[in-house]
Amino acid sequence: GRATRVSPRRNPEEIAWGETSAHYVVESTGIFTSLDKASAHLKGGAHRVIISAPSADAPMFVMGVNQDALEPSMAVVSNASCTTNCLAPLAKVINERFGIDEGLMTTVHATTATQKTVDGPSGKDWRGGRGAGENIIPSSTGAAKAVGKVIPSLNGKLTGMAFRVPTADVSVVDLTIRLKKAASYAEICSAIKEASEGSLEGILGYSDEQLVSQDFLGDPRSSVFDVKAGIALTPTFVKLVSWDDNEWGYSNR
Repeated sequence: GRATRVSPRRNPEEIAWGETSAHYVVESTGIFTSLDKASAHLKGGAHRVIISAPSADAPMFVMGVNQDALEPSMAVVSNASCTTNCLAPLAKVINERFGIDEGLMTTVHATTATQKTVDGPSGKDWRGGRGAGENIIPSSTGAAKAVGKVIPSLNGKLTGMAFRVPTADVSVVDLTIRLKKAASYAEICSAIKEASEGSLEGILGYSDEQLVSQDFLGDPRSSVFDVKAGIALTPTFVKLVSWDDNEWGYSNR
């Protein structure tokens, strides 16, 4: 077997990272998400901290989108959320090729650990306290707005919401946008396919099969565009659909 060192310390400052030669710490508690709180790991001897959640003030990066802006001086960074990692690569391709004037995102999201197994109190909102196993629960999400942090030209142009559904894993993003440059749905799909086989290979996928959520379980990519699920109303008003294994795909980043 392989020995794994475990620390009982609740305060990150008291975890002896220096004794373990741990250079990189992935902060996944969901508690220490600010720059100041996550920096406590550095006092314990860590060299770099990656926050596995959106952060209000830590520099935010999405692989395939803005990782080139990462600087050596940034000791604490955020990897954004699984939904932002699904949405941002898709938005990047569309914005660069056709321009996004404005858009709304809806994510149909699998259950997470913050939800209740049965009805109970919720610190977030009343609906958030309803039982996860038997309800479709509307919820807020900052994932779409966060895209503006990693793609500055889209700041203020996207917002969205979520539906939490009673499935264990795999989520899907529905992005409805108004384009600046008219394009057929086929042209949009072609641009995404080109990116998935080029600069965004391994990050953005492309599927023309009639798949369902379980078919994406274990997929290591951040986002898999579903050709057959999207639709276009006009050459400048389209709905794009992309899947992600919100656990495994995100963890691979």
